[in-house]
Amino acid sequence: MRKQKVVIINGPNLNLLGQREPEVYGQDTLDDLEEFLTVKYADKINLEFYQSNIEGELVNKIHEAFKLQYDGIIINAGAYTHYSLAIHDALKSINVPSIEVHISNIHNREEFRKNSVIAPATVGQISGFKLKSYALAVEYFLML
Repeated sequence: MRKQKVVIINGPNLNLLGQREPEVYGQDTLDDLEEFLTVKYADKINLEFYQSNIEGELVNKIHEAFKLQYDGIIINAGAYTHYSLAIHDALKSINVPSIEVHISNIHNREEFRKNSVIAPATVGQISGFKLKSYALAVEYFLML
């Protein structure tokens, strides 16, 4: 049986994990996240990691996931979560299931963070479990 291919897309400022507001996002870095998931799931699923601070590059990566026939997208769009109709439309325009993830609980923070314009374009949203939010999203794809 073929292992599924899932791309994990991280948006703006996630390259600063471990430095940026550690009281909110923790001490772990983006490299720590990639290592954690790679080690945990190496024999179960093929994971690709991508990060950009540029909205259009995130949209291009979403389109690429469709062209390359990925089985799923896990996306933490960072601040774009709250206003990027371009990312929403990109996710809606392809036939690849996606899950929105957040390290912090966005519903327990500032009012503007509680709204996600990309959530309606995804299968679901996982937030508040630090880096384990990503692992929970991977588990979803393993159940398919």
